[in-house]
Amino acid sequence: MKRLSLLAAVASLAIAAPAFAESPFWPVQAKGGMVAAELRGAWKSRGYGWIVQFGPDGAQLFQAAGEGCYPDPRREPDPDGVMTLWRSEGQGTITLTGDPSGTRYLFDRLPNLPTPCIAAAAWTPDRIVAFAADTFAEVYPRSTERGLDWKVRKAEALAKVSPTATDVQLWTALSGLLAGLDDPHVELHGMVDGARRDLEPGDPPTLIRVHAADPAGDEKAWLQAYREGVLTQVLQGRGRQAANNRVFWGRVDDIGYLNLVTMGAFARNAAPDDPRPLDAVLDEAMAAFAGAKAVIVDVSNNRGGYDTISARIAARFADQPQLAYSKVAVGAKAPPQPLRVEPAGGPRFTGPVYLVTSDVTVSAGETFALMMKALPNVKQVGMTTRGAFSDQLPKPLPNGWALALPAELYKGPKGEDMEGRGLAPDMPLDVFPANDLNGGHAKAIQALMAKIRAEAR
Repeated sequence: MKRLSLLAAVASLAIAAPAFAESPFWPVQAKGGMVAAELRGAWKSRGYGWIVQFGPDGAQLFQAAGEGCYPDPRREPDPDGVMTLWRSEGQGTITLTGDPSGTRYLFDRLPNLPTPCIAAAAWTPDRIVAFAADTFAEVYPRSTERGLDWKVRKAEALAKVSPTATDVQLWTALSGLLAGLDDPHVELHGMVDGARRDLEPGDPPTLIRVHAADPAGDEKAWLQAYREGVLTQVLQGRGRQAANNRVFWGRVDDIGYLNLVTMGAFARNAAPDDPRPLDAVLDEAMAAFAGAKAVIVDVSNNRGGYDTISARIAARFADQPQLAYSKVAVGAKAPPQPLRVEPAGGPRFTGPVYLVTSDVTVSAGETFALMMKALPNVKQVGMTTRGAFSDQLPKPLPNGWALALPAELYKGPKGEDMEGRGLAPDMPLDVFPANDLNGGHAKAIQALMAKIRAEAR
């Protein structure tokens, strides 16, 4: 999943917006640890539901929605990594960011910290339910298009709790509030009567079928069959498994094949967003793909990770800079931030590329698909992606439970909304047929290889 705190800059991902090209960014806290005098006071974000109070020695983050506000309970002073640098945009508006090449967040000055943020009123179960409902009403993407009436849902959830409700009743109310969302970026976690509970809706149809077909209800056997199909059938025993088992690649005569199952965690002894373990693999793969008729890039089982990793991989197939997509916070009166793919400085393959996706392809796997599809040499093959592009916004609740949701709109190069819809293929292909869950993927890739060769004759 893409959390806001996971964003970082890499050379292959460039954000260029005229409104942000005028002046440099400055550290929120200088070397002496003092906060810039211009920042001191209260600020409210555009979208995201944040209020930040800057004092001389640092910042205090508050979570806000509706009439509710409370100090963020996490221990880190900047838990989402958004308050490292700042710049004035004039007229009481600033931009905060963890890095100028990453996502930028607009904040407007408040006359003072709102009274609810410092009120001593207890956060009773009914207030927690109201806050969660108001959060979704304010920042959840495309609620109207999805037929989500948060006013009605809030009333129904509040009818299940009172100020003295038990944790069981609170969990029932919150899970009812989120019922039917079918969104992999929505999560609820908490301790109820001493036992951990987790609500993670949004499994795609393919994984629902996999779970239903397995006696243990998990994916182990299916994942093993997927791996064996790639190595023994697609790559015919001539492939490589590398980068902490996250990457499979090889060349089958005149066609290259690259399969990525995550966008990160490529080495056990490195940070999950460290691209260096992947770079070495890509250097070797691109050299092996030189002169191939085509390369298949398979993210049909990609579970996401880091957009910066996605951009670094897409750069290996780019010949010219290309606009990939733009993003904007829900409810923010601000221009969308455009994101571009820039050609990599290392070895690249700029011939025909076939990008394989499925309904399992999600999050950073989907932003990768957007980046790749923006390149003129890439054709998307397979199934429509999951439709969960937005970064995942953590919302720690005041009772110690954790809520998360998407809060951004991703738009294609022509301005079309992508969130909740997914990216449709240019060439449909049933990658995970229901009647052959374990063997269908390898057969589909082999069929694609045959088609590529036939069309190249």
